[in-house]
Amino acid sequence: MSDSASSPAIPDLVETDSPDFRAILSCVFGVQDHESRTYLVLLDSPDSTVAELADELDRDRSNVNRSLTALLEKGLVERRRRLLDPGGYVYEYTAVPLPEAKELLHEALDEWVETVHENIDEFGRD
Repeated sequence: MSDSASSPAIPDLVETDSPDFRAILSCVFGVQDHESRTYLVLLDSPDSTVAELADELDRDRSNVNRSLTALLEKGLVERRRRLLDPGGYVYEYTAVPLPEAKELLHEALDEWVETVHENIDEFGRD
């Protein structure tokens, strides 16, 4: 998948023998592929700033900021403010640990499956 690809759909994953973690993350949470990539880079580079991530990902800072906002909303990234010696502050971002992200994935997928089962059961009862 290219960095500009949108999130894969469920049929894309079902038809793939062995979908990669990034595709699963994108599909289940409805995030873009580049947002999943940002999460994976943060796993290896905790406490990164937007500028550091932009360099690492070779992306514009505003795009990295949008990716981080999406990941924060999904609970996949944590942000903390670090005070700078000369004054001011910078935000640092860290990915939630992989086991926690996996648990979030399982919970989101289980909720979706339960909803699908309910919709199947309700079909034709009108």
